[in-house]
Amino acid sequence: MNEPTPLSIYIHIPFCRRKCLYCDFLSFPAAEDEMSHYVNLLLREIEQQADRYVSHKVISIFFGGGTPSFLNAEDIAAILCKLKDRFDIAKDAEITIEVNPDTVTRDKMERYPEAGINRLSIGLQTADDEELKTLGRLHDYAAFCKAYELARNAGFKNINVDLMSAIPGQSAASYRATLEKVTAYAPEHISAYSLILEEGTWFYDNRDRLQLATEEEDRQLYEMTKQFLESCGYHRYEISNYAKDGYECIHNKVYWQRGDYVGFGLGAASMVGDVRWNNCDDMEVYEKALLSAQNGLTCQRNLHSLTKQEQMEEFMFLGLRLTEGVKKADFFKKFALPIEEVYGETLKKLRKDGLISEGDPIRLTPYGTDISNYVMAKFLF
Repeated sequence: MNEPTPLSIYIHIPFCRRKCLYCDFLSFPAAEDEMSHYVNLLLREIEQQADRYVSHKVISIFFGGGTPSFLNAEDIAAILCKLKDRFDIAKDAEITIEVNPDTVTRDKMERYPEAGINRLSIGLQTADDEELKTLGRLHDYAAFCKAYELARNAGFKNINVDLMSAIPGQSAASYRATLEKVTAYAPEHISAYSLILEEGTWFYDNRDRLQLATEEEDRQLYEMTKQFLESCGYHRYEISNYAKDGYECIHNKVYWQRGDYVGFGLGAASMVGDVRWNNCDDMEVYEKALLSAQNGLTCQRNLHSLTKQEQMEEFMFLGLRLTEGVKKADFFKKFALPIEEVYGETLKKLRKDGLISEGDPIRLTPYGTDISNYVMAKFLF
């Protein structure tokens, strides 16, 4: 009997109290009855699609958004109950929910573990209250501290904290203070991203009015992050992610290692067996498709079977995000081609320029990590 194929599930909750000034994710405010209706649609979608994955075993579930903790705990529990009923979920599956401090309550923190959630991802971004206001966040640092303590008291032993550097007006000293305050709480995982101005956001439209970090300042903050967190016992396993031993994020590694994942909810992305698609991002279209499924309508869009060339490109630029790098044997196993036959000249040039390591596996050097987007673009045909 064949072993089941590992699968990760992403659940998109598009609701938030207010959109942050830098955010380009699919998210918006909604009334409670709208959110309850959306949950019912989600349950319907899961029910309709589950039979396609009978040969899979779920190794991770991730509630992202938006702000999943904006929903009632009962709704989160109902979604998980439906998933457990319709999917083969591993006993040790990693089940994460993203939470914002301003939406956390003691009741939610106590109900999440009862529903099966065993990992939290808390969106702090910065411990500086003025910087939080700059970002348009609705919480202050004290709210984060309260949320974190509630999580620990509820029994959570696997917590991630999201941080952001290069915030307009942020100094190296204030960012270091954030690192010091967060590591004093000793979360198991820290995601530390640099601000990126995305089109369609308030930040992007008002970029000329913002005191933005220079490329050099951004690079210095990145290096500070790496050195400080490593001194506190965190190892960097991906360009922007740090973990204590044994706490690397299983769900995110599925993305970077090109495993199978299926997304449910508005705009959610999926890739199974090198076939990629995403759900529609219009609520009315999403609802109509789910309620009319018996007529052959579907909320899925942009179905695309990746070509071998596209698979190789993704294999390289996603694999190089991980500090473990890309193994030549893995490339050959996947594509039945030696990596040098496909990327020989590219690898030679990048090694000469000091951007990737010598030997096997192929890894970014510290300099290559600094300009990783440039390096990864070299693997696109």
